[in-house]
Amino acid sequence: MDFLPEDISRYAESAGTDEHPLLQKIGRETWQEVLMPRMLSGHQQGSVLQAIVRMIRPSRILEIGTFTGYSALCMGMAMPKDAELHSIDVNDELKKRVQGYMDESGLSDRIHLHWGNALEIIPELDETWDLVFIDADKENYLNYLNLVLPRMKSGGWIVADNVLWSGKVVHADLHTDAETQGLLEFTRAAKAHPDLFSVLFPIRDGLLVVQCM
Repeated sequence: MDFLPEDISRYAESAGTDEHPLLQKIGRETWQEVLMPRMLSGHQQGSVLQAIVRMIRPSRILEIGTFTGYSALCMGMAMPKDAELHSIDVNDELKKRVQGYMDESGLSDRIHLHWGNALEIIPELDETWDLVFIDADKENYLNYLNLVLPRMKSGGWIVADNVLWSGKVVHADLHTDAETQGLLEFTRAAKAHPDLFSVLFPIRDGLLVVQCM
């Protein structure tokens, strides 16, 4: 997942703004207490998400894939005061933990957590989106794209994580699993869509950044 040399990665993180203490806590507790902690966005990627939110100043954000709440809080801490964020995750075993972090952040009135199948929940949300962050089950990335596109504001942005998938996408003939193939289909669809502009940033495990024209 990490393609840069470790010393370069450490320097890149140290060169930016320091990680918020609550985000440090979430990262530490996730690695100590939660299964598959590598799913955590982490400081460098979280800072990129914060930068995107600061630049585009979205009023409505959708996150597909909450995990322990790190990325939701990264975006929530950067969003304008009148903005709201909706985050969806299927693993309700994390509900108490994540809600505790939201309460501690003081943003629980503007970050709305939804637990269940995102494919079912997204159509029920009566919102149009300025920014969507996709970081969930990889085989459904294209389904998520198709669901959110009709609800994107003109000029809105979609950011998708893990599009490099630890390098498996460049050796797709060797990796025929549903996750790798789903990521390839999603990336190709975004590129081919006439109303989308996309660019892949090789940050951590790859971020595909897409603008809806």
